[in-house]
Amino acid sequence: MSTARYAWSIPGFPVERPGADPANPEIWCYADRYSYLPGEEVALSVHTTAPSYDVRVVRDGAEPVEVWSAADLPGVAHPTPEDAYAVGCGWPVAVRIPVGPDWPSGFYLVVVGIEVDGRRHEREGFFVVRAPRPSADIALVLTTGTLAAYNDWGGANHYRGLGDDPYADIPAPVLSSRRPVARGMLRLPPGAPRNANPATPGPGYRPRHPTYEWAITHGYSRHHSDAFWATYERHFVVWAERHGYRLDFLTQQDLHDDPAALEGYRCAVFVGHDEYWTWEMRDVVDRFVDAGGGVARFAGNYVWQVRLDDEGRQTCYKDPRLDPLLATDPTRVTTTWDAPFVGRPGARTMGLTGLGGAYARYGATTPRSSGGYTVYRPEHWALAGTDLFYGDVFGAAPVCVAAFEVDGVDYTFRHGLPYATGTDGAPEDLTIVAMAPAVLGETDRWDGEVPIGAPLAEMRDLVAAVWGDDVPERFATGYGAGMVASFRRGAGEVFNAGTTEWVSGLVHHDPFTEQITHNVLRRFTGQQEESR
Repeated sequence: MSTARYAWSIPGFPVERPGADPANPEIWCYADRYSYLPGEEVALSVHTTAPSYDVRVVRDGAEPVEVWSAADLPGVAHPTPEDAYAVGCGWPVAVRIPVGPDWPSGFYLVVVGIEVDGRRHEREGFFVVRAPRPSADIALVLTTGTLAAYNDWGGANHYRGLGDDPYADIPAPVLSSRRPVARGMLRLPPGAPRNANPATPGPGYRPRHPTYEWAITHGYSRHHSDAFWATYERHFVVWAERHGYRLDFLTQQDLHDDPAALEGYRCAVFVGHDEYWTWEMRDVVDRFVDAGGGVARFAGNYVWQVRLDDEGRQTCYKDPRLDPLLATDPTRVTTTWDAPFVGRPGARTMGLTGLGGAYARYGATTPRSSGGYTVYRPEHWALAGTDLFYGDVFGAAPVCVAAFEVDGVDYTFRHGLPYATGTDGAPEDLTIVAMAPAVLGETDRWDGEVPIGAPLAEMRDLVAAVWGDDVPERFATGYGAGMVASFRRGAGEVFNAGTTEWVSGLVHHDPFTEQITHNVLRRFTGQQEESR
């Protein structure tokens, strides 16, 4: 919300759009939809300055498999609207990719490449193949809402890009899915840093954001590590496939479009940075849990309501005063779910909310915290077989499972145990299993001289815009907590790991994080007996 000048806003991050750097060869692509069924065709649009290009389609995961390719395709550079981020690129269809009847459900990378002066240049697109009917107990739902929000290809996203002042973060409220995906959100080289600081600093700390520095050095989007496949879901899929779990793949768009999208599954999984949802998506999840399904949320930052239209555009104003629906249909205003006029607190669906936690071990937010979760209810079923005791910490630095953006609720302590107060819509039977300290944003102690990636002022501006003069007491200090929690709803159950960085525990083979993940998946797929 704030337009204050912070050091990290200084120009330097590459912005991808045709003609941005005439000296660089260009190739980009995008599919007309996020997901397809076997037997359908993917309509791929391609822009390139090279005379010819090639295409490879790879089902990504623990063992990537190339399923389709084409070479020596004629290259064409197409006119692109200045506001392609909002209206779409409008490029014609260049290639039609037939989805084979035997292609399994999964995430498919589309790699387009050119050869210029003896050097190869590649960029990526993607699509998901859905199963025509459930072929697994688990449906992995990809976070396409968050992808749309952070994708800054074309120059803008839901965070910045508009206006003439390069230091002012003016977001675009409307974003199109019919454009390429910013570099790094679909593919990353091994060793790319994550949005958490693994080193614990000594006195005199001056915050750094390794992902920003890496992006500038290597020519990736400033937001490459903020959203989607390469940083989040892919790591979970690799881990799950190597441990024998079968997954069907869906996108959030599928939940939005199809009220029956989760029917026939026993468990719905959400992974990583999962921040943006529509009302319709929540309806699908709530009905699924009420009917006996299990939601395994290995994700964090559940905050915003968005709207989707039939042209692939996502709308999110964030500041409710800017949304035209405030006067006519306040329940659908695109702002935080916890806004009183929306009337649907986020914790009612997921048990936790991004406004109950926010940031940890990121820049100037809790930089010397453990980076892990402190256990408070070691007897909980999710901790079975972990050998964790009360007060133990798991996933601590350098793993940092409780880092970047975390979710929690308003809580109090009684006799050494945390309990939800319910003032923010948390379920009455919410069981808080583990916790980590968090803050609503970074406090600038360096007068703008060092990077501040999540200014506390922005969160305070949002709270004031939503609640006006009646700001709830829970926001008074700016402090909160990330939480691992569970609750039952109807005939089903929700487990919420409460953090975007849960997958870091899987990447680093943290035995506690892995065992908890197994416990949740096995319980929700019926592979272990119910325990309390």
